[in-house]
Amino acid sequence: MNIHEFQAKQLFAQFGIPVPKGKEIKNVKAAEKWASVLDTPVFVVKAQIHAGGRGKAGGVKLTKNKAEVPELVKEILGKTLVTHQTGPKGRKVRRLLIEEGAGIAKELYLSLLVDRESGFPTFIASTEGGMDIEEVAEHTPDKLLKESIDPAVGFQGYNGRNLAFGLGLPELEPAVVKPFFLMLENLYRMFMEKNASLVEINPLVITTDKRLVALDGKVSFDDSGLFKHPDVQKFRDLHEEEPLEIEAGNNNLNYVKLDGDIGCMVNGAGLAMATMDVIKLAGSEPANFLDVGGGATKETVAAGFRILLKDKKVKGIFINIFGGIVRCERIAHGVIDAAKEVGIKLPVVVRLQGTNAEEGRKLLAESGLKVEGVADLWEAAQRIVALRKKK
Repeated sequence: MNIHEFQAKQLFAQFGIPVPKGKEIKNVKAAEKWASVLDTPVFVVKAQIHAGGRGKAGGVKLTKNKAEVPELVKEILGKTLVTHQTGPKGRKVRRLLIEEGAGIAKELYLSLLVDRESGFPTFIASTEGGMDIEEVAEHTPDKLLKESIDPAVGFQGYNGRNLAFGLGLPELEPAVVKPFFLMLENLYRMFMEKNASLVEINPLVITTDKRLVALDGKVSFDDSGLFKHPDVQKFRDLHEEEPLEIEAGNNNLNYVKLDGDIGCMVNGAGLAMATMDVIKLAGSEPANFLDVGGGATKETVAAGFRILLKDKKVKGIFINIFGGIVRCERIAHGVIDAAKEVGIKLPVVVRLQGTNAEEGRKLLAESGLKVEGVADLWEAAQRIVALRKKK
């Protein structure tokens, strides 16, 4: 789960990480009231959406005149921002963060995430703050520092020293070295206590008065750990999520919307990835990732079917089930029930293998529905792509 910048900064403040003084704003009247009491030489108005690149898209404005703040709010609030992370549809701005500006002497980059190779939480730091970290990694990888933390030991002083000296902080600004150690320790504590999957501060600034301030903040959480954190669950903004993904979550399905036109429903994440690959090899593009789980039931299959049909881009449906725990005839019943309920007009190919696969294919064949049962994966993928092209 992702959260907004203003929410990330609320968490930072709870864990002793310095942030600019700011407030979430949803309308012009609230903006006028907040600007009247915010004592700062520079006012920053920032769109709050779950995407990067807001500044380049016109979603971040600065002014030294508090009287201009309401006009800037009118300019951004309700606007649809299109960035490199939103896709062409963009995201509508429904809330803003208005905060004090900072006198910037130096911008740094700092993040904490799980390194998939080592399995350890790992800090990534760079002197190239304010830039997209992907650009830094591509063009100047030598400017990226990594420091892994063994969870069995926890954050140690040497971890902080490795990063501080690697960034050249003792020479750059000695006054921020100790605060930097404390910030790292607090970030690690927040990361572990809140089951975060990513914490990013870009930029982390050294101000002209020699302070460290998290000028921006991004935090993502492991969905599997959210049940332990009711306070984090309250941060969820459904406006920032794909409606079909929300519906899938309500039905305990794992769904990610993609840009293709072949709807996929598979049991098991690995098989789902392979299914998407084979669709591409057959000459088309998957419209989604949909994993109904190893213990799929007739009900979950029916729910998955309804979700696929709500995607207007879907021109054909490919169901790929390997019956291990789940029995294939149950899947067939789910497909038949869902097809009769929603009135399917799209071509559907179902590949069943494993427990009771023959019985499942027989049920499909005798259902009277225009649903094709195919046993071979490659044959099934080619068939759905061919049917989609005929449509």
